[in-house]
Amino acid sequence: MPNNRLNKTVAGYHLLMILSAVDFRVTAEEDKVIRDYLVQEFPFRVNLDREMAIISNLKPDEWEGHFLKMMDDFYDDATEEERKKLLHFAIELTKADNVITQEENHYLNLLFEHWKPEEA
Repeated sequence: MPNNRLNKTVAGYHLLMILSAVDFRVTAEEDKVIRDYLVQEFPFRVNLDREMAIISNLKPDEWEGHFLKMMDDFYDDATEEERKKLLHFAIELTKADNVITQEENHYLNLLFEHWKPEEA
């Protein structure tokens, strides 16, 4: 049985991309947060076309299931400190356009409820 788990950095990218898409608009400010994540987490140049294709092909009703799987993949490989760091990026992403939608809040709450950080 093949291992379909993504490494934590790619899983984190999926999480942030879905979080940015749940309100059906991605602002330049949100894009900057994701680019900052990539700069910090990918020490080498990486082609994300495959990952973007996977995310883009998801239907809105598939987002939450994929998001939950990516949360598990990230959690399995990450330290507590790395999870806190991703939560920080997620918070910054949801605040980037100065509007936190109900959908963004729902996905952000999924992260906090499942990972239960002591402090983020």
